[in-house]
Amino acid sequence: MFDYFIEFMQSMVTFFYDITADFGFPNYGIAIILFTVVIKSLLFPLTAKQIKSMKAMKEIGPQLKTVQDKYKNDKTAQQKAVADLYKETGINPLAGCLPLIVQMPILSGMFYALRSYKYLSHPGFLWIKNLSAVDHFYILPILAALTTYLSSKQSSMATSENANPAGKVVVFVMPLFIGYMTLHFPAGLGLYWVVSNLMQIVQQRLLQRKELAIS
Repeated sequence: MFDYFIEFMQSMVTFFYDITADFGFPNYGIAIILFTVVIKSLLFPLTAKQIKSMKAMKEIGPQLKTVQDKYKNDKTAQQKAVADLYKETGINPLAGCLPLIVQMPILSGMFYALRSYKYLSHPGFLWIKNLSAVDHFYILPILAALTTYLSSKQSSMATSENANPAGKVVVFVMPLFIGYMTLHFPAGLGLYWVVSNLMQIVQQRLLQRKELAIS
């Protein structure tokens, strides 16, 4: 099944490459960017759900802190009280992770698809000579780490620290992890991750502005 999924991902990249060729500027880098924009647009409803969940978590932050302080010496009772609070307010603390969970199979598919992709022509993009190889200038790993940090920071600002005490760790650890992994990824996958992060940042900002306008 996964082999068919990889072939589908490769066919999608080829599809967008053919579009760039039809417009007279055949380029696999642009094809990957277009593909990423389409994927993130399809995932936009999940991003909206993520922002809504983070806002709800922020709103119950004071209540959550009260519960944590009340049962600070009894972890079992604290966990039950927190679970009851989530149930009463109708909040799913894992909802904010949904877009990332959905995106992981796509990211994995892109990794294997681009690693074995046969670039028949125009394999380069900007400073990158071959999108199926690593970025020897380390620009994409740096951009991947930076955009991951900005996206994570933007998300954490919408969530109360008490509602998500692990948020601070994720904000700093995840960018380092992504940057390190991108050092070994095909440049095409790094390009996908950077553009995906930029789209995430823009989508979150638009949704946050919408929430402010409504409130």
